[in-house]
Amino acid sequence: MRSILYIIGVLLVIGWILGVFVWNAPHLIYILLILAIVSFLLGVIKKGEL
Repeated sequence: MRSILYIIGVLLVIGWILGVFVWNAPHLIYILLILAIVSFLLGVIKKGEL
């Protein structure tokens, strides 16, 4: 489950970077950034529970 969260987080960060430099969609960029941060935090929290 953790690896899936990390993959999702990485994909969201890549989407955020593409949004910043390629597309001009500011609201989508911030939503992707927040989702990536939440995904990484969930992975760290779940890793600490083991």
